[in-house]
Amino acid sequence: MNKAPILAANGQRKPRKKVSVKKKPASSRKRNGRKNIGASWYLPRWAVRVLAFLLIIFFSALFYWFFIRPYSYRWKSCSGDKEYGVCMPSGFEVHGIDISHYQGNINWEELVEYQSPDYPLQFVFVKATEGGDLGDDAFQKNFDSARKYGFIRGAYHFFNPGAPAAKQAQFFINTVKLDSADLPPVLDVEKKGIRSKESLVKAIKLWLDIVEAHYGVKPILYTSYKFKTNYLNDSIFNSYPYWIAHYYVDSVEYKGKWKFWQHTDVGTVPGVEESVDLNIFNGTIDELKAMTIKRKISTKTQ
Repeated sequence: MNKAPILAANGQRKPRKKVSVKKKPASSRKRNGRKNIGASWYLPRWAVRVLAFLLIIFFSALFYWFFIRPYSYRWKSCSGDKEYGVCMPSGFEVHGIDISHYQGNINWEELVEYQSPDYPLQFVFVKATEGGDLGDDAFQKNFDSARKYGFIRGAYHFFNPGAPAAKQAQFFINTVKLDSADLPPVLDVEKKGIRSKESLVKAIKLWLDIVEAHYGVKPILYTSYKFKTNYLNDSIFNSYPYWIAHYYVDSVEYKGKWKFWQHTDVGTVPGVEESVDLNIFNGTIDELKAMTIKRKISTKTQ
């Protein structure tokens, strides 16, 4: 609807007042039309370079500590004798290996014929079982061959912290028939799982007790230097022969008593296609033989 014009008293049209609108400067409109986020953060170029250099140093140190340092012993110059592809620890006369199905099909004749005359392999530990129901496919063949080709042999069980200890012990007993001149059974402990330290110690001791009662000899306890120190330093384990795994060092750092030392996992042995663990016995060959079982033990089945 159109409104009528406003008339003055004399009949003339009354002029409208002009309303002036002040225009804001363009710069002011731009400032008010966006969020004020404060002053922008700025680093001088020299500071960026210094920061980048420090980050490179930091990550290089991490890479060396976790990926290079643990294996640097493989590439260091060998001050002693080098056999089987590694630098051999000095001062020990009895050497051996441990094997499982991971080593594939072993040529035992080649192993016997072409091993080093200065560092002959005299004992073999063979993986037999793992957990409560996992047997090593190559155990019986390897175990029989070790005896046939003149090695002092032993069998080991890989402990699964998630399975009942009693079930694992019985599974090992049902699988492994140890004869006279065999080394005591071995318990290989490398994982803690979700168990507390107290629960782990109790489970391991139960396995050891059951197996010792059956074979009539104290089992050998295998674990790493760090695992032993962190979880198995209880005095109840002091009476068991200790087989220590400690790689890429010139000598054993563990200060307690030990019988066997697994000093590398990258040995190259004739007749064995894959890398193999090399071990030494802390004593003479007569002392090693003195550790063996003196009577034949039959397998107990449930």
